[in-house]
Amino acid sequence: MSMSDQIHYECCPICGGQEWDAIFPVVDQLVSKQAFDIIECKRCGVRITQDAPGLSASGAFYASDAYVSHSNTNKGLINQLYQLVRKRTLSQKVTLIESCTGLKGGRLLDVGSGTGAFVAALRHAGWRADGLEPDPTARQVAAKDFAITLMESDQLFKLPPGEFDAITLWHVLEHVHDLDGYMQAFRRLLKPGGRLLLALPNHTSFDANHFQRWWAAYDVPRHLYHFAPASIRHLAQRHGFECRSIRPMWYDAFYISLLSHQHKTGSSRWFSSFWIGMRSNWNALFNRERASSLIYELKPI
Repeated sequence: MSMSDQIHYECCPICGGQEWDAIFPVVDQLVSKQAFDIIECKRCGVRITQDAPGLSASGAFYASDAYVSHSNTNKGLINQLYQLVRKRTLSQKVTLIESCTGLKGGRLLDVGSGTGAFVAALRHAGWRADGLEPDPTARQVAAKDFAITLMESDQLFKLPPGEFDAITLWHVLEHVHDLDGYMQAFRRLLKPGGRLLLALPNHTSFDANHFQRWWAAYDVPRHLYHFAPASIRHLAQRHGFECRSIRPMWYDAFYISLLSHQHKTGSSRWFSSFWIGMRSNWNALFNRERASSLIYELKPI
């Protein structure tokens, strides 16, 4: 596997399996309009973006004003909706952290902080929170909009061990090139009894199955991996974690459906998107592991 120009997998990075199913090609709708093949491990069910750009080449694929998590943009109705929903979900995330850790304040590291909104919300709630963000433009927005100085991503490996009560990644792990290195770092940095929370799209959801190659949460080639509960359990066990709980992210089904219709038809199709989001969430009521996006609560063993 090369991390220079392209990443080509022979073995599964989650479970080590060597048998793959070819799923379909997906087009990068945001930047390059290039197609990337999606393959699925027959053992653990993770899907992979085959031949995605390596770390040194990946930056160009994030260079878009439409990438809202890095730009904090309000351009367009969908991005305005994203900003509106984010205001509500930020307080819900803080409540979730307090529930998982049993703390009303503590030490938290947010990995892939984007423009720093979650770190700001945590500090307002009394937490000693810090964030890591690889994109310099997003770090500049964090400093301007929230007066927060985010660290560069390589600081993850320089932080002292046993420092944090919780580590969070909100739709970030699917972007990480050094998956094993990051998981080992999380294990080292957490205090005994700490929590690692991973929010991730779920390719086994109803909306993923409905939109197929047009499902916006594939987001190739920025998303290197496309997880499902089985693959996260494999990953957790391999790195000394147990999966304590899995929680749906109900809003994601609607937002992803809007973007998926946009990719497929050139129009958001608000009514149809709302209907697909409702159907996805209805299915997840009976099996929460089929929600559009999931939050995994992991604890070191």
